[in-house]
Amino acid sequence: MGFRKPFRAVPLKGRDGRTIPFRKPRKGTLLFDEYKGELMLERKRRKGRERVNWWAVIIAFGSVVLIGLGLSIRYGAIDIDRIGQPEPVVALPVAGPQDTLSATFSRCTTGKRRNCIVDGDTFWFHGEKYRILDINTPEISTPRCDRELQLGQAASRRLRQLLNAGPFSLETGPELTDRYGRNLRRVMRGGQSLGDVLVAEGLAEEWQGFRRSWC
Repeated sequence: MGFRKPFRAVPLKGRDGRTIPFRKPRKGTLLFDEYKGELMLERKRRKGRERVNWWAVIIAFGSVVLIGLGLSIRYGAIDIDRIGQPEPVVALPVAGPQDTLSATFSRCTTGKRRNCIVDGDTFWFHGEKYRILDINTPEISTPRCDRELQLGQAASRRLRQLLNAGPFSLETGPELTDRYGRNLRRVMRGGQSLGDVLVAEGLAEEWQGFRRSWC
């Protein structure tokens, strides 16, 4: 049996040229079955055209977001290096005549340490290790969460900037060293504590006798 094409209603014309109105075939006839099959095919075509391709929509939306983010970073709307870093809110103090100490500080690495930053509240100066008095900053060696690590890294960078910004002085407190043998000092410039600058910028907390959670 050969393949039979779907039924299509073709307008008929009489001898006088007038179009004969189409009438639905009667049920039970071969023409009715072909007519019914044609209607089902047409409904499937319409359903296929109306169906939304959600994967295409999601991909298009993601592409627009990525392009916008890339343009923002490229033209300065977003500084990728400052993501997660609080903006400084305190002006740098100006050095006074009592500030006679200075050095060029880097990040501490393995090997002998002389002038370098360990974290936001600990540094080496002229080969000796110092812990800044009265403040505590987030940990970077044993952080409890990603947020603490990011804040700790930001505090370390900020302390390095502050120490490298000009001369400073070291002020003693009630105790000269802590239980780890580190020198306890306030880092001062122009009579203002650089530790207080870190606290004001949200990168440190005033020491309360215990470490709070940064997570």
